[in-house]
Order: sequence, then C-alpha cells, then structure tokens
Amino acid sequence: MKIFDFQSTTAIQRVFLLRTIAIILQLSSVIAISLIMSLQIPLLPLLIIIVIETVFHILSIFYFKNRTADHKGILIQILADITFLTILMYFSGGATNAFVSLLLMPIVIAAVSLPTRFLLLISVSAVLAYTTLLLNMPTHSMHHMDMSNHFIGMWANFLLSVIVVTFVVGAMANAITSRERLLAAQREEQLRKEQLLALGIASSQVTHQLATPIGNLQLLFDELIEDHPNDQAVLSMQHPLEQCTSQLGYFRTLATSIRENKTEIYVIKELIDQLRDCVQLSFPNINLNIILDDVLKQYKIEADAMLLPALLNLVQNGVKANEENNNNKDIELNAYMHANDLNITLRDFGNGISKKQISLGQQLVKSETGLGMAVLLSNSSLERLGGSLKLYNHAKQGAIAHVILPTV
Repeated sequence: MKIFDFQSTTAIQRVFLLRTIAIILQLSSVIAISLIMSLQIPLLPLLIIIVIETVFHILSIFYFKNRTADHKGILIQILADITFLTILMYFSGGATNAFVSLLLMPIVIAAVSLPTRFLLLISVSAVLAYTTLLLNMPTHSMHHMDMSNHFIGMWANFLLSVIVVTFVVGAMANAITSRERLLAAQREEQLRKEQLLALGIASSQVTHQLATPIGNLQLLFDELIEDHPNDQAVLSMQHPLEQCTSQLGYFRTLATSIRENKTEIYVIKELIDQLRDCVQLSFPNINLNIILDDVLKQYKIEADAMLLPALLNLVQNGVKANEENNNNKDIELNAYMHANDLNITLRDFGNGISKKQISLGQQLVKSETGLGMAVLLSNSSLERLGGSLKLYNHAKQGAIAHVILPTV
C-alpha cells in the first residue's frame, strides 16, 4: 500500500489538501457546538459561508486540474482562505474566538510557497483581518472585569507571532529552497560529467580499436601502390587513409593535452584564422563569412587544445542546418569584444532550433539527426575554459551559437 507523500505534492495541491481538512473541521465544529454543546451561535450564516467556501474550493480544484498554478494563483487562494476564515470568526465571536490564531496558518503556507513580497502581503492581510475582528468585537466583561486589555494583548501576541513567522520561517524556507536548487544544479552537473566521462571512455575505446585495422590498411595500401602506382581505385584510397591517420594522431594529441592539463595563449585573430583554415579543409564548399572587430588584435585568450574542435563542432552543426534548408552554403562568424570578454557568434541559415533543442549543450537530447553530442562536448569544453555557450534563433532566419570566452 502506497503511503501518501506530502512532500511530493505541489504548492497548490497542499493548499487544496489543507483547505479540504479545514472545511471538514469547520463543518464538524459548527455542528458539534450547535447540537451537542447547545451553544447559541448563528448557525445559518456559518453554514452558508462554509457552503460558499466549499463551492469556491471545488471550482478552484477544477480550474487548476489542467493548469500550472503560478505564484499569483496561489496568492489568490491563500487570500481567499483568510477571507473565509475571517468571516467565520466574525459570526462566531470575532477576536474572542479561541481559534482566531488559525489566521497564522495562511502565513505559514505562504512562507514555504511564495516569494517574500507575496508573503508580506499575506502577513499584512492576516493582521488587518485580526484587527478588524478586534475593532468589531462587542464589549465583554467577565467577573465584573473589563476584558478589553486581554483581547488587545492577544492581538499584540498575534502580531508578534506574525512577525516571527514571516521573517524567521520565511528566511528558513528561502534558505532551504536555495539549498535545494543548488543541490539540483550539482546533481545535473554531476550527471553531465558522468555522461561526458562515458563518452570519453567510449571514444578512447573506439579509437584504440580502430588504430590496428587502419594501420593494417595502410600497410596494404603501401604494397598496392608499389604494385599498381597508376590504378585509380588504389589512388582513391590514399586521401581517406591519410585523413583517418591524421585524425587518430590528432586525437592522441588532444588526449595528451587534456591529461597533462596543457594550456597556451592564443592571439584571437590567429585563433579565428586557424578556425577558418579548419573549416576550409573540412567543408571546402562552405562560405565562411568572417566579421572581426579591429580591437581583437590587442587581446589574447588562454585555452587548451579542445577549443578549436569545440568551435569546429558548432560550425559543423551550422553546415548540417544549412543542408536541411535548400543546401545553403553560408555561415556567418562575428567576433567582437564585450565587457572584456571575447564574443563569437556563428549563424547558419537553416530552419532554426526548436524549444526542445534550446537545451542542447546542457544534456543529450534525442532528435532525428542525433543526440546533440557535438554541442554537448563543445559546451563542456567552453565551460572548462571559463566560457559559456548559448543557442537561440536569429530574428530573420537560422540559428545562432553564441560563444563567450574570458580574455587574458
């Protein structure tokens, strides 16, 4: 049998649950006081208020059944609870009612569910409600002694309790919420690091397994080229084998650089020139239109060997996006300085990115063309260098990959 988990409920669900319990207790108390204890209370007005509260409660449940309640929605619900409770108290003794301190409950709920500005509004509303009940209270005397000072003292005690709950409980709730957000962010970061580690291990294994067959193919090619130096089929093997050998060597260089934590200083203009050369080598049919700020000649950045592959991955994504949209050949690169940081924007002319793809770079996202692995690796490399990556759509056409890197 599954036990009800109160912590797993949303804020609006907790409000509805507590109000359901409150309505049951209110109805039970009114009936018990009127019939069992035989006390004189205005039964009909109290029952009408409870019925109105129940109708409001049911309508609220149906309204938020398929909607997500924001802070304003929860605020309205809590203000409604204060209103109903105040009216019930008004017809059942006002400030003399022993349950008047229940006006603290909405404040407690607001402290753990709402921002500080809304919590203050709830607290002020509860104090005004209690003050209204106190001012409309009839003159009471008990044993020939005026009880006004006693009820004023109760009001002062309530005000002190409101202040304590508002500031102490509110501060504790904010601290707990901030800690939970920090823990959630750390868990997401840990999961992303585990994914990257798994990808790194898989890449190393695949590279290691490919090294031997590629080496064997290279030996066979050397023998074939000696026996058939003019054969076109043999000659066509040369360039792909050279690419595979070059990429394996480059991977070993990257692995060594990361393992030894090697970094070097890049002149920004030279870095952009290297990126342009890589793009021309890997995508000879692409027109990379580069716009450079003249002031970039004065700035440098510190990075490792993974920076250039990270930027090339973003260009490759732009190339794929262009291919899906009339096979466009243009990629725009704009590099400029802002707030002492290097900003690089890469714009493609594809169909743009969806809301789901906005999270590319933060996690693996399944799509028709893959899992966003290249962007995830690029974002990880940039974050390790103290930078960041943002993806968004261009106002007219295509998408933009915005890279920010600190300068030295």
